[in-house]
Amino acid sequence: MNTKVKPKVVDPRLLLPFIAVTSLFFLWGFPNDLTNPMVEVFKNVLDISNVKASYVQLAFYGGYGTMAIPAALYIRKYSYKSGIVLGLFLFATGSLLMFPSAKLVNYDLFLVSLYVLTFGLAFLETTANPMVLELGDPRTATQRLNLSQAFNPMGALAGQLVARLFVVDRLETKIGADSSSTAANLSPEQKQQIIEHDMGIISTPYIILGFVVVAILIAFVLMKIDNDRPNEKSLDLKETVKKLFSNKNYYEGVLAQFFYVACQIMVWTFIYQYVTNLNESRSADNQLNAVVYVAASTILFLTARWICTFLIRYINSAKLMLIFAFLGIGFATGAILINGMLGLYCLVGVSFAMSLMFPTIYGIALKDMGDEAKLGSAGLILGIVGGALMPPIQGRIIDMGGTGLSDLKILGFIPEVNFSFILPLVCLVLVAVYAFRSLNREKKEIQSV
Repeated sequence: MNTKVKPKVVDPRLLLPFIAVTSLFFLWGFPNDLTNPMVEVFKNVLDISNVKASYVQLAFYGGYGTMAIPAALYIRKYSYKSGIVLGLFLFATGSLLMFPSAKLVNYDLFLVSLYVLTFGLAFLETTANPMVLELGDPRTATQRLNLSQAFNPMGALAGQLVARLFVVDRLETKIGADSSSTAANLSPEQKQQIIEHDMGIISTPYIILGFVVVAILIAFVLMKIDNDRPNEKSLDLKETVKKLFSNKNYYEGVLAQFFYVACQIMVWTFIYQYVTNLNESRSADNQLNAVVYVAASTILFLTARWICTFLIRYINSAKLMLIFAFLGIGFATGAILINGMLGLYCLVGVSFAMSLMFPTIYGIALKDMGDEAKLGSAGLILGIVGGALMPPIQGRIIDMGGTGLSDLKILGFIPEVNFSFILPLVCLVLVAVYAFRSLNREKKEIQSV
């Protein structure tokens, strides 16, 4: 017997459930990036501050923080399939709530809709990630999760295209344009008509998505998924939590996930403001299209994730993540310090560096966790709340000198919108620290054998 034969990434006997669950990674990628530009959209349509507009991300990613642990307990008691079905139901409900939100022109109800929608996403992610880890040999678990996660940015890219073609380009309120003088010449009735029109445009993709999710929900109800129950053993919550938080890879991984997701959401949300600030010094016929650079970021992210899925088979995952974290630190520094197109290219480059971080942190944190991985998954999904808490802080930095993007120059030459990316920079430093510590722990384990 040849013991050096590398195990398959996916066991052929488990290929069908793997494909079905992997399709969900695409599905939840779509609303993630459909929602990112909504911060800038609502700021312009409703004429609100950067901080208040960033409540979109607070609501969206706050749903993960609220529902991650209940979702883990639910699937632990019942089954993976039941977790997926309930997640899809909540996903569809939140999406369809966008209809009354638009009709009532109610920003708060829109935030509630996003909050409910992400209850569903929390269920789906809490279920799908550990399920993928289990669908094959433990030695290929991190590579398998990177493979599934590679379909997530495909959904994200689709969301960005829909946001551009069916939302931003159809708004009567032009994003990135100084419309204050035009608005001053409109009557209150005309302003209200424009807001009602634009709120209807914003809500339409979510409503259509809701019906698509209903169809997928029906398909999963009818589908038979083998090995459906995560575990038959009764849950000792106290003992499980004790084991989880005695594992440094795990509890440091939760913190690393918090800062990684915060970094990703801040970069992909405020790149719109970064581009808008650059456009202020450009002529009307030479304006930059923010969505082009967001799409480029996603394509780089997707390309790098596929590359990393291959490289992890030959390079230690913690070591590879450390290399990419340093790369991201360099790009983020460039985005802060360099004004103009080169700074924007650096900001786009951060996405390349972030590509492998989410699934790799997940794989390292849950390595050899056994039954505790089911509840441990919730802690890592709970870490997604970083995407809710950090963007409003970045919004406050941008608003330091006023509601504009360059009212204040830090050190005399750094626009406040550029300086705000110091938060993603700090997040990447902390991810690098986690990768370094994990790599050292792994080396010590090997030496002790």
